[in-house]
Amino acid sequence: MSKTPAISFAKLDVPMKGALIVLQAEDAAYGGIIEATGLGTRVERAAQVAEFRAKQGKTLEILAPGESELDRIIVVGAGKVEQLNEQAWMNLGGSVAAQFRNATEASVALELGERSVSAEEAASFAAGILLRAYTFDKYKTKKDEDDTKKKDRQTKVTILCADPAAAKKAFADAEAVVSGVVLARNLVNEPANALGPEEFAAEAEKLEKLGLKVEILTEKEMKKLGMGALLGVAQGSPRPPRLVVMQWNGAKKEKPVAFVGKGVVFDTGGVSIKPAAGMEDMKGDMGGAAAVTGLMCALAGRKAKVNAIGIIGCVENAVDGNAQRPGDIVTSMSGQTIEVINTDAEGRLVLADALTYTIERFEPQFVVNLATLTGAIIIALGNARAGLFSNNDELAARLHAAGEVTEEKLWRLPLAREYDKLIDSKFADMKNTGGRPAGSITAAQFLQRFVKDTPWAHLDVAGTAMGSPSTDISQGWASGYGVRLLDRLVRDNYEAK
Repeated sequence: MSKTPAISFAKLDVPMKGALIVLQAEDAAYGGIIEATGLGTRVERAAQVAEFRAKQGKTLEILAPGESELDRIIVVGAGKVEQLNEQAWMNLGGSVAAQFRNATEASVALELGERSVSAEEAASFAAGILLRAYTFDKYKTKKDEDDTKKKDRQTKVTILCADPAAAKKAFADAEAVVSGVVLARNLVNEPANALGPEEFAAEAEKLEKLGLKVEILTEKEMKKLGMGALLGVAQGSPRPPRLVVMQWNGAKKEKPVAFVGKGVVFDTGGVSIKPAAGMEDMKGDMGGAAAVTGLMCALAGRKAKVNAIGIIGCVENAVDGNAQRPGDIVTSMSGQTIEVINTDAEGRLVLADALTYTIERFEPQFVVNLATLTGAIIIALGNARAGLFSNNDELAARLHAAGEVTEEKLWRLPLAREYDKLIDSKFADMKNTGGRPAGSITAAQFLQRFVKDTPWAHLDVAGTAMGSPSTDISQGWASGYGVRLLDRLVRDNYEAK
């Protein structure tokens, strides 16, 4: 993987060399640091010729400008200043990172005329640079000369701003969240032969260095707990399952908030095998667990003032003579029995036991689970939003608000008795699928049967955790969706003041 840009902060001043990148508000006059370079007239002329209007993310590049020792000046459109919120600053950082190319040194001036740029905005901008710079090429061995140079090069980025000390302090917090997103992306991008349940658990265990307490439950321990639903999914694979419990204690005696992730490291569909086309993407069927792991990394990294629990159920759903069959009946940790109608509806079985364990052991304020659970959610919402289901309006509203701020957006879908009855079984307490109609809803209804009265939300991230569209801050196959969303949920609503 190419080296992450090295970011520092300094006072607004004209750099002597390298690339100078300047933000420009839409249709505003050119001034400030551009004028200070002595090249204001040339930049204005270039903007006129190119009909550059500084719309957000648009760029104007001037190579080897005048008598300056600068390699180039790049003007990046900031759009309308009144529309610059936290996410817009992060997107601008991503737009700027795309301009680095072969630069070894780049200075970015954060000034917009009379519009001041806060330390928090500078930090969001810097976070956007790091997120855009992410690549995953660790398994590529053959690279051309240019690729090798890029891998060995680290761009030194100096962000010029009004208060560099305050910006540096704010960036330490933002950088912790970026680390969580990068961890989630790496986990989802890893191939399943490299990242099995045991390897996933080992990656989570590494977070102990940040102050997390990490426990790993083995198959033997899960059998004692009666986790027949989760173990039923795992029984077709020679790779043993793991349940990972991550704890962050950043507050005093408050009840914890809890997050549970589906960690199916590869999903063949089991005996109800999936079509071959696109099955390679099922290495990402642990996107929910990756997000939970990334979130716990972020909370610990920024020393969040909250008690938080992260639990991931790691299994492989394989085809084998020992795999569970359609028609099998398993007993969950809750004591409820489940008729397995389709072995490809396996993620909800893993979550059923993980949710029961979380609620019975920790009695959390709420629990949010994330899962790449259904293809039906992609049919309903595409790749723009994740599905939100909840038994609690306040929690749902807070999640939705966090999604709007971070642009990791959600759309709430219904839960109701007429959907719930579709998963009633003739032979057990319930069946694990209600068929194709309302497939995402009946999956959520299934999960709701395991949360009792605990405030709960289920996020179906099948369309957003992997294979999502490229954005200013995410260019890879794995997006890390959910880390920033849930960090914002905690930050805005549940941290001690």
